[in-house]
Amino acid sequence: MTPALATLDRSSVADAATALAPYVERTPLIRSEAFSSLTGAEVFLKLEDLQVTGAFKLRGALNKLLRMDPAVRARGVLTASAGNHGQGLAHAARLLGVPAWIVLPQSVPLAKLTAIQRTGAEVTLAGSDYDEAHAEALRLVAEHGATYVHAFDDPDVIAGQGTVALEMLEQMPGLDTIVVPVGGGGLLAGCAQVTRPRGVRLIGAQAEGAPAFARSFEARRVVEVPANTIADGIAVRRPSELTLETALRSVDAVRTVPDEAIARAMVLLLERHKLLSEAAGAAALAAVLESAAPLGQRVGVVISGGNVDPNLLGKVIQQGLASAGRYLAFRTWLDDQPGRLHALTGILSGARINILHVGIHRLGPYTALGRVGLDVIVDTRDRAHASAVLALVREHGFPAEELLDTGP
Repeated sequence: MTPALATLDRSSVADAATALAPYVERTPLIRSEAFSSLTGAEVFLKLEDLQVTGAFKLRGALNKLLRMDPAVRARGVLTASAGNHGQGLAHAARLLGVPAWIVLPQSVPLAKLTAIQRTGAEVTLAGSDYDEAHAEALRLVAEHGATYVHAFDDPDVIAGQGTVALEMLEQMPGLDTIVVPVGGGGLLAGCAQVTRPRGVRLIGAQAEGAPAFARSFEARRVVEVPANTIADGIAVRRPSELTLETALRSVDAVRTVPDEAIARAMVLLLERHKLLSEAAGAAALAAVLESAAPLGQRVGVVISGGNVDPNLLGKVIQQGLASAGRYLAFRTWLDDQPGRLHALTGILSGARINILHVGIHRLGPYTALGRVGLDVIVDTRDRAHASAVLALVREHGFPAEELLDTGP
């Protein structure tokens, strides 16, 4: 057992809850009729997207600062972050009147960058991802004389994150399973301090494109892998020894989900509950929806944050709708003669199918002499309807193939 792990238990999370109470929101835990119906379990959503800073990370960052020696804290704090931890630490530092330096990857969403800048923290952009930003932050610690506050490899940060599960089980004592998103594992490790003594199952959900924690959990040792996912908040290349050791002792499973499933979950949250989640925030819900069998009878799902870049949101909604069969993109070919395009659109309009986009290709690899290629995007109700539309087009003599790239 690592020395840091020895300091982590249910009482450290309870102490964190007491310390944080004046500063953080006790976010709602709501029963989702929609997701309960889809999964066959009772599904409850913990809405950390409604937290003060738009994500759960404030809990861990503020708990760390509150537990620091005041003289040390006064010299300032510094961290690297994919965005939400940096925002949480910057907000906590402003609350307590101490300077903060935040190092972010150059790819950080604009919404997170501007939110941190508004706190008055000094921001440095470095590297292409969290791990490269972390390396630069370690270099800056000595320069500023500040204390480095790690996003997940710190027992006080972990204890603060664990207050999410503590609240959930106070709000709904009958939960038998809690599912949380996983990047470096701080939230998972904190929640484990609460779930383990109560016999509640704990499952982590990670993006397939950034599966470091899942691979490490499987190998029972820290494994570093590349990270490439829309879920920037959990795009971590390696967990810490502390979070992994905690998971191996107390976590039931770590599952991975594709970006397409995460995008679908984001769209469903918007449609069914009018909730805006970032991609990382929807990863746990995606895992619940993708599971072949219910993960429990009463399942608590942490929606961990809602700080999404509007530019990314548009793309994610488009991908999520396409993945759910809510619109169809297909390519077809026509004889280059008057009236052929009109014939195709007449078939679609006759079936009351709305056309969103038509792209015409007269040159290039799509077409032969005397033929025209068309890329068409139409509204559909679901996957079954999308398949029916393709069949309709083919029945009328137009060859058609579905496009994976659904952008116009």
